[in-house]
Amino acid sequence: MSAIRHALSVKRTDDFAQWYQEVVSAADMAEESGVRGCMVIKPWGYGIWERLQRLMDDRIKAAGVDNCYFPIFIPLANFTREAEHVDGFAKEMAVVTHHRLIADGKGGLIPDPDAKLEEPLIVRPTSETIIGDAMSRWIQSWRDLPLRLNQWANVVRWEMRTRMFLRTSEFLWQEGHTAHEDRDDAMRETLRALEMYRSFAEDVLAMPVIAGEKPENERFPGAVATYSIEAMMQDGKALQAGTSHYLGTSFAHAAGIHYQDRDGGQQLCHTASWGVSTRLIGGLIMTHGDDDGLRVPPAVAPWQVVILPMLRDNDGDEALLSYCEELRAGIAAQTALGEPVRVLLDTKPGKAAAKRWDWVRKGAPVILEVGGRDMENGVVSQLRRDRLWGDGGKPNFAAPVRDECIASIGPMLEEIQQSLLIEAQERREANVTRGVTRIDELETFYAEDQRFPGWMEVQWSKPTGTALDKVVEQLKALKLTIRNVPMDAAPADGTCIFTGEPAVERIYIARAY
Repeated sequence: MSAIRHALSVKRTDDFAQWYQEVVSAADMAEESGVRGCMVIKPWGYGIWERLQRLMDDRIKAAGVDNCYFPIFIPLANFTREAEHVDGFAKEMAVVTHHRLIADGKGGLIPDPDAKLEEPLIVRPTSETIIGDAMSRWIQSWRDLPLRLNQWANVVRWEMRTRMFLRTSEFLWQEGHTAHEDRDDAMRETLRALEMYRSFAEDVLAMPVIAGEKPENERFPGAVATYSIEAMMQDGKALQAGTSHYLGTSFAHAAGIHYQDRDGGQQLCHTASWGVSTRLIGGLIMTHGDDDGLRVPPAVAPWQVVILPMLRDNDGDEALLSYCEELRAGIAAQTALGEPVRVLLDTKPGKAAAKRWDWVRKGAPVILEVGGRDMENGVVSQLRRDRLWGDGGKPNFAAPVRDECIASIGPMLEEIQQSLLIEAQERREANVTRGVTRIDELETFYAEDQRFPGWMEVQWSKPTGTALDKVVEQLKALKLTIRNVPMDAAPADGTCIFTGEPAVERIYIARAY
């Protein structure tokens, strides 16, 4: 078998971080904007976000949550009401202090000293405080509860070390905010959102995740409990792909969210919040990408099938285009994953082979090439992105007759969706180490020269306070963090790897993004 010439210049096993950056560029996903930490999301990358957004929004609305929108500017006073919350975000806040610029006399512009704001405005890092203000006005009685809101928006958190889609100063997300009569109802909402994220990641993004509760030191600032979905990337690191928080009554107390209960008394609401962001696209890249670029799960691919006519700039092109248009129409009439198939007839100028590799790098699930000889024989040259290479180091083309190709597209896209999930599940399970009972074993495991060491599942006694701080410092020295306590973990049956006390639960430990 001859050596395969991959479409990227960097392999995952050689330099995973550089490979990731090359995929973002080669797949035409995004580019730097000129503002540190901010990116321009290009049509293919934004098309994936639009698919993700639409499918997530359907689930949010199906749960009875209403969409709304709140301002990007939040008065500083809103944050100072909730001390723990503001402390958690203070270092990341972007602040607006002036509302006008003037010439500096040197050909530049400076803030006008006479245009200083009476109160600084924070560029939205999250919206608990401003939505809490609205809830305090909108909720009067138990009859107004639960109040369940969601907004799709951009937020700004001034990051020092940035990477496109994974950690940027500005990113896109949805944030759900809900208010409830009591703890039980707020917890039901918190766990409902967590399960929505878990099933979405696996069913839509084909990205297997572990859903569970974060440890005390990893909670959202001001939260009583934080839950997350954690995904394993191909380099063995964990990615926190979504979070859901039970906030108790602290935010309600700060914002004055009271309601008259069924007996006529005044009570504080229990609140929750939950969100996912464009970070999911980074997770998609690192879960499914290969040494030829991106592989997009069909559920979120802007174009699931791309048809490339091999035009010759001669009289035969018209007939070939007609043949391809019939092929496109036939495929567009099919369904896959509950929707009509999204198919593009790419007639842009360029050689078919060059265009093919452009779409390979972008990760279109199915690529169809049609030349004059294919038309004469009534066939199609078919390439599945998840099974790119065949024997001899050549692209793994099939050549079904046109009608068979059309009929097979729906089942094929569903098979690709499932195969990507299974591949990622098997890779994760192969890279989780279990059965370690001593801290020195953990230290040795992660101190060894392993490029992609994966995760470790261990038992612990759930220490708090200074005992937990000691554990965090031990892990920090190895560049490790506790990811979460899996919801479906087996019961603890041993001793804590850190304290030697009886274990009460199992946790995942990993290096993380």
